[in-house]
Amino acid sequence: MRLVDENGGQVGIKPTSEALEYAFSKNLDLVEVAGQADPPVCKVMDYGKYRYAEEQKAKLARKHQQQIHIKEIKLRPKIGVHDFETKKGHVVRFLNQRAKVKVTIMFRGRETTHPERGRDLLLRLAEDVKEIGQIESQPLLDGRNMVMLLGPTKAAGEKKADEEGEPSGEPTEPITAPAADGAAVEPSDTKEETETNA
Repeated sequence: MRLVDENGGQVGIKPTSEALEYAFSKNLDLVEVAGQADPPVCKVMDYGKYRYAEEQKAKLARKHQQQIHIKEIKLRPKIGVHDFETKKGHVVRFLNQRAKVKVTIMFRGRETTHPERGRDLLLRLAEDVKEIGQIESQPLLDGRNMVMLLGPTKAAGEKKADEEGEPSGEPTEPITAPAADGAAVEPSDTKEETETNA
C-alpha cells in the first residue's frame, strides 16, 4: 500500500504489517482513504478526530442549506368573491414565509370543457400577488386539475412601515356625539348632563 503520514507527506509503498507498525509507533490509526487506487492509499491519522471534523463540516453544510417548502391551495372554477379573497390571503401569507405555493383548480363534471375559466382564475391570482410572488410554472391541465406554481420574489416577507401599525404622529380629533338639537357635544358633556338629570 501507499502510505501517507499524518502531515500529508509521502512515506512510500509499504507492506500492510510495516504500515501498521508505523501507525502504532505514532500512536495513531491507519485509515484507507483510496481503496480503488493501485496500490491502495492509506493515511496515518487520529480517526476519532477525523470523524468529528467531518461531522462538523456536514452540520455546517446543513445549516447553510436553504430548505424549500411547498404549500398547496385548492380552488374551484366557480369560487365566490369572498372565498377567493380568503384563499388569496393564504397565498400571500405563504409567500411572505418564503414558501412556494402550488395552486390547484379542481374541475368537476362538465367544468372540464371550459379550462380557460380555471386558467383565467389562476392568472388573476398571480396578478393580484405579483409584488411578492412570481409564476414559476405556468398553469397546466393535469387530468381534472389545473396546476400553477408560484414562488416568492425578493420583496416577499418585507414588512412595510404602514402595515406594522406604527403611529403616524398626527393628533387624533376628539370623538363627538350628536345632541338632540343637532349640535355636536363632547362625550364628557353628555355624561355630565346624564348625571344632572338623574
